[in-house]
Amino acid sequence: MPNAHSNTQRADALPEADGERRLRADAQRSVDAIIAAARELFATTGVDATTREIADRAGIGMGTLFRRFPQRADLIAAVFDGEMDDCAEAAAALATEYPPFEALAKWMQVYAKFVGSKRGLAKALSSGDPVFIGVFARFDQRLRPAVRKLFETAAAAGEVRSDMDPAEILCAVSTLCMSTYDGKPDHAAQMTALLVTGLRPR
Repeated sequence: MPNAHSNTQRADALPEADGERRLRADAQRSVDAIIAAARELFATTGVDATTREIADRAGIGMGTLFRRFPQRADLIAAVFDGEMDDCAEAAAALATEYPPFEALAKWMQVYAKFVGSKRGLAKALSSGDPVFIGVFARFDQRLRPAVRKLFETAAAAGEVRSDMDPAEILCAVSTLCMSTYDGKPDHAAQMTALLVTGLRPR
């Protein structure tokens, strides 16, 4: 039977537990705000956006930013990981909503936007920073299976050529999106649409 002393101990522990939960919630809000701010800035100014710009956009101090993301590469990887997840989840959602070819075509546009909004990312990823090693692995784990499933479903329905490698299609779209065309913000989307149309059976 619990005694008064043990009840007091539990009662004393509750405020501390509540405080820890509040600290964790505050920390998560800071992380979410930083990632959201970085995501917006990376899309408009590229991954070279300064940490000061990111902190100001997030509404937090520089000290908080560096506590959450000690290295710039950590933040780039976090943004990239989150958007990879969104991109992979979009594949599953589109597959349930549209016919096979249309689902593939729409997802390729999602992927093109994902790649095209990362100006300067290729240079960062090739910097040799060990943080990015895991990024490449997660790319293979998340996005290659996503496009492969969409492609194989469309191929089984006779809506795309079956002699293509889905991984090569990803590479082709990535290459299209690496070039910048002043005054032509929709260029990557247009070229991606042409590429996907070329997947139709002859």
